[in-house]
Amino acid sequence: MDAGAIILSSDFGYVILVIISSIFMSWWIGFQVVKARTKFNVQYPKMYGEDDRFNCYQRAHQNTLEVYPIYLILQVISGLYAPKISAVSGLIFVLGRLVYAIGYQSGDPKKRLRGSFAYFGILGMLACSVMFALNLLQIVKW
Repeated sequence: MDAGAIILSSDFGYVILVIISSIFMSWWIGFQVVKARTKFNVQYPKMYGEDDRFNCYQRAHQNTLEVYPIYLILQVISGLYAPKISAVSGLIFVLGRLVYAIGYQSGDPKKRLRGSFAYFGILGMLACSVMFALNLLQIVKW
């Protein structure tokens, strides 16, 4: 790959589809908070309620939003370098976040840890992003 030109592979379409799936994942987790507000009677603008069961829904959503920008940046950068690996890594992240949210929303916060495998997806995208940068800088050729 010439360091001055990036050719977008048709496989980047997989990356785009995974990004779109992540949007639906984020919306679904957010909608669960909206439903929990009614269930546990937590009125806007309160962020948290007296019932920790609601707080588990809120934290699952908030934590997802905290890591989402990192995911998006890594998904795009790694996707430019290795779109299929990036897409699989992104899908691992999305599925992991869903498992995380479902576990957290169970009311037992320890069950959120079942979704920890999402970070394997982040690590895959991070590795591809680093390799991409090193390749562009012509430090290493892969």
